Amino acid sequence: MNRHLNALRRGHRDERGITGLETAIILIAFVVVATVFAFVVLTAGIFSSERGKETVYAGLAKARGTMEVRGGVVATATGSPLTVDDIFFAVASTASGESIPLNPAATNNRTVIAYRDALTVDNDVFYTVTPIVGDIDTLLEPGELMLVSIDRATDISPAPTMDGNTRFTLELQTPVGAVVDLTRQLPTELAEVMQLH
Repeated sequence: MNRHLNALRRGHRDERGITGLETAIILIAFVVVATVFAFVVLTAGIFSSERGKETVYAGLAKARGTMEVRGGVVATATGSPLTVDDIFFAVASTASGESIPLNPAATNNRTVIAYRDALTVDNDVFYTVTPIVGDIDTLLEPGELMLVSIDRATDISPAPTMDGNTRFTLELQTPVGAVVDLTRQLPTELAEVMQLH
């Protein structure tokens, strides 16, 4: 009888060992699943932060590739009756900005100026760049100031009729930066030199 009792006790002990082993396996499975889940969460977080960093850098490049108009837009007129000949404005790169190409004859990677009024649209106006501050190339670098001039009769196609009260828009499109709109209106009575508002 003792033998049977001992056998039963051993069997009962074996069950405790199996139950402990099953518990250990379940615990290890939970740890493995938690580890895999943590890895997935960390990987997604790292991926998201990398995407966020790329977005920030793209926004920074766009902001740094933008130019700004310094001063006013001036129009000159000649003839009898007076007719607008040229439009002038000065541009500079934004603070800590990138260099901006201002060569209208380039075939790619260039700044494009578009002209629009009630009757005329020219999406690629020819323009001339004259350095005011800086070197003599057509690359607008930080700290430089360039004068952009547009001849109404030859640079805009077809040449617009710019009479008194003509409202027009010049759209400056840099290769990377934001688009700058210059909307101005000629005065009712033209003068030889006009500061446009």
